[in-house]
Amino acid sequence: MTLSIPAIESAAEAAIAAIAVASNLDDLKTVKIEHVGDKSPIARLNQGLGALEPSQRAEFGKILGEAKSAIGAAFAKRQEQLEIERDARVLLEEVVDVTLPASNAHRGGLHPLTVIKNEISDYFLSQGYSIAEGPEIEAGWLNFDALNIPADHPARTMQDTFFIEPIESGLVLRTHTSPVQVRTMLNEKPPIYIVSPGRTFRADELDVTHSPVFSQVEGLVVDKGISMAHLKGALDDFAMKMFGPDAITRLRPSFFPFTEPSAEVDVWFNNRWIEWGGCGMVNPKVLETCGIDSEEYTGFAFGMGLERTLMVRQGIKDMHDIVEGDIRFSRSFGLGL
Repeated sequence: MTLSIPAIESAAEAAIAAIAVASNLDDLKTVKIEHVGDKSPIARLNQGLGALEPSQRAEFGKILGEAKSAIGAAFAKRQEQLEIERDARVLLEEVVDVTLPASNAHRGGLHPLTVIKNEISDYFLSQGYSIAEGPEIEAGWLNFDALNIPADHPARTMQDTFFIEPIESGLVLRTHTSPVQVRTMLNEKPPIYIVSPGRTFRADELDVTHSPVFSQVEGLVVDKGISMAHLKGALDDFAMKMFGPDAITRLRPSFFPFTEPSAEVDVWFNNRWIEWGGCGMVNPKVLETCGIDSEEYTGFAFGMGLERTLMVRQGIKDMHDIVEGDIRFSRSFGLGL
């Protein structure tokens, strides 16, 4: 296309005319490509400036600039008009009929295990504790050795623990949330007041009372002058929060490598004693392994299964109901209705 004043005027008139007759925004996009874009007539004419003599270049450059400005102004004006028309049409065509009946879709809801975990976390936060978390794939040293569980302990056999391949990696799926306690003691100085809720893994068959994946909440206190009396008081308060004002706990002598002395915790609920969890004073070996002076500090620890707590409190008889994801189970708690 030869650069000339008539050619510039013709290209500008054709562009403005095409813009004026565009009936919607999609048509206007097509017009933009054909008459405004890099391959439009006015753009090709603009490319011819380089072939002109310097004396002509300024004159034609001014004329081309005015033509492009006129096309741009026409395009902007038409786009604004079409957008106003579109918005007005949408208001008419997409009106919402507020007289229609409301949707009966079910609302989402938290699983009862999540609800009880949040309830426990909120309770201990109100008591001045912190919430501590850790990885579910854990180093064997943190899961066993640091907790005074030696290499020949039964808990370290393949029957109880899920080991991560290759075995030489030393990684396991944590069998309890106690490694979180170790991590905290290694990274923080006493006083320490934490609870660590989370999922744990053991090679158990799924039956009415067991699951290979289950949830725990463990508590750890390390401070000066901590005794079994403090542990008993904390457990009684925790039990009353979970099972009501009449709940009390009793401690039965037991053995855990990471606590000394150790005890099983029973709770009085519905006029009978029910086994609830384990507890004890933190073994001095564990404190020393974590770099805490056992002559200056003592501590207690406890651990309960969340599924066990939920089953006792709600009268659930079968673990399958909790873990198999049947929505009717959650709805029985008033969730997701």
